[in-house]
Amino acid sequence: MIKFREFLFESSIARTTRVRAGKIQRRKLVSLRPGYKIQDGKLVRMTQQEKMRRHYAQIKAARKRKPMIRQILKKRNLSMRIRTRSGLK
Repeated sequence: MIKFREFLFESSIARTTRVRAGKIQRRKLVSLRPGYKIQDGKLVRMTQQEKMRRHYAQIKAARKRKPMIRQILKKRNLSMRIRTRSGLK
C-alpha cells in the first residue's frame, strides 16, 4: 500500500512519449502541477523569479516562432502521423 504523499507525487508526474526527428523518445518526466518542476527525479516548487523568467522567455520565443509557424505545423502533423502509426495516440 502506498502512502498519501507518494500518491500525490505519482499523480503529479507523467511519463511522456515524444517524436523527434522521426524517432520515438520515451519516458521523459513531466510535471502536471502548475508552478512545479522536476529536478533530480523529484517534484520541486519553482521560485517566483524562475516563473517570471520563463513567462517572458515564452513571450519572446512566440515572437520568434511566428514566421516559422507553417513549417512547424507541417512537422507536427508528420509527428502525429508517426505517433498514430506506432499506437501512441
